Amino acid sequence: MPTRRRITARNARFQQWEALLGNRNKRTRAKEFLVQGVRPISLAVRYGWPVKALIHDGRRELSPWARELLREVDAEQVAMAPELLAELGEKNESAPELVAVVEMPADDLDRLRVDTDFLGVVFDRPTSPGNIGSIIRSADAFGAGGLIVSGHAADVYDPKSVRASTGSLFALPAVRVGSPGTVVDWVAARRAEGQPIVLVGTDEKGECEVFDFDFTQPVLLLVGNETSGLSSAWRDLCDHTVSIPMTGSASSLNAANAATAVLYEAHRQRLVAARRA
Repeated sequence: MPTRRRITARNARFQQWEALLGNRNKRTRAKEFLVQGVRPISLAVRYGWPVKALIHDGRRELSPWARELLREVDAEQVAMAPELLAELGEKNESAPELVAVVEMPADDLDRLRVDTDFLGVVFDRPTSPGNIGSIIRSADAFGAGGLIVSGHAADVYDPKSVRASTGSLFALPAVRVGSPGTVVDWVAARRAEGQPIVLVGTDEKGECEVFDFDFTQPVLLLVGNETSGLSSAWRDLCDHTVSIPMTGSASSLNAANAATAVLYEAHRQRLVAARRA
């Protein structure tokens, strides 16, 4: 039987969970983060992410969804005062029905599945956690096999990133690496195994427009920092670069929007090729 407890005051346990919202170092040390919302929590459970605790409103009748989770998920169950639960849910007016404390997976590039139609994304030094979550969502929607967040960057498990992914974080591997060298070694190993992964960077001065590049081959798409684009190290590693043709007065696209545009084109090409086959 899971452990059950009740929390009605800002005790040490509550403060530990509260710290997971805004303190990246404490998230990293604890290897835990908070998740709220029916779809994200349901996907975390469906894809087998370890749930350490389920925190629910101790003063309201729970929905059938919440009651089923409490019956089926092997996790500590905490009935919490609604005003405290609202703080964990980052809501000013009403508490969420349920907040899950979820364990982080290891930052292991082998979590990414590589096959003949591999499509992955590297996000170089992102500063916005919301953009990380948005790219995870787009990558999931358009058939990518994973996201790699490189360098000194915002956190994949920041609440803004988790929310922006709308649950796709749990369906798509997202791995943090410190430098391009780690990815280079991983790509070299995959190539040695017979998967000819091509590194394709997005750049406004790309060698061709995105529509003219063959995205039906195994591709690792490189997306640059929101303000400065790809670092020189990543630029030098690109096998090819592509640009997104634009009209109007906009000089560039948001990083997440640019990644989404290229991922859509890759997905479109692959759908067309599959239909022809």
